[in-house]
Amino acid sequence: MTAAFDKRLTPARPDLAAARLKGKVEASLFVEGVREEIVIEVADLRNAPTLDAPLDTQAIRGERFTVYEIEEGWAWGQLERDSYVGFLPSASLAPERSAPTHRVAVLRTFLYPGPSMKLPVEQSLPLNSELAVSEIRGDFARLGEEGFVWAGHLRPLLSFAPDFVAVAERFTGLPYLWGGKTALGLDCSGLVQTSLAAAGIQALRDTDMQEKSLGEAIPLNSTLERGDLIFWKGHVGIMRDAQTLLHANGFHMLVASEPFDEAVARIASKSFGQITSIRRLKSLSA
Repeated sequence: MTAAFDKRLTPARPDLAAARLKGKVEASLFVEGVREEIVIEVADLRNAPTLDAPLDTQAIRGERFTVYEIEEGWAWGQLERDSYVGFLPSASLAPERSAPTHRVAVLRTFLYPGPSMKLPVEQSLPLNSELAVSEIRGDFARLGEEGFVWAGHLRPLLSFAPDFVAVAERFTGLPYLWGGKTALGLDCSGLVQTSLAAAGIQALRDTDMQEKSLGEAIPLNSTLERGDLIFWKGHVGIMRDAQTLLHANGFHMLVASEPFDEAVARIASKSFGQITSIRRLKSLSA
């Protein structure tokens, strides 16, 4: 490469790169990407085209993914929502369909083949899934020919939760999963990103990215407020109030709420060391 780029956010390899990066990176071939859509509930994005490669993050139904290569059942490309680059199963993608009109506003809802809760479930759609609703039929929203979702679980695409912390609190007690970002399992930065997205605030995926880009740094001895983000090297948590930390963590192996001082002492002695920064989002303190 002719310049330093974060490989997590840059669709470039020695053999292949996005055409827009020509002249900025070195690669044997530059190609225009094809914008496609995630059509399954959750697609795992990995750093290599094998099922045993580490899980970097997950793509939620309705997200867009620019494909630069498809080979042996794997698509390599870049997520549009947070710019993460990696490999997805090509079967999780399809050409773009109708533009989304609504999003899932609960932790999980079901897709049925007809407007009845008694029918077999076809998909289980996580929070922040984006859907194209063609009509409302009774208590159900129809997604064209794809099926029906309980309308009460949806909100218009640009209607957001007023408090991202309240969204995060819904995940309390759910399992920790490295790279996860749904109610089936999520990690510390996944909890932050997913909860902020439900409140209409876009965030990058990994802890170091979030620490550099979210809110404003405040002194480490500040009186803490609901919504403050506490960062360690490799970890992040959310303050529920001045004394209580909410975080997805490997100590409990779930999303746990605990006294801030106790968490800080344990983390300092057993895992991530000292707090590196506290970030406050303007929208919550205004």
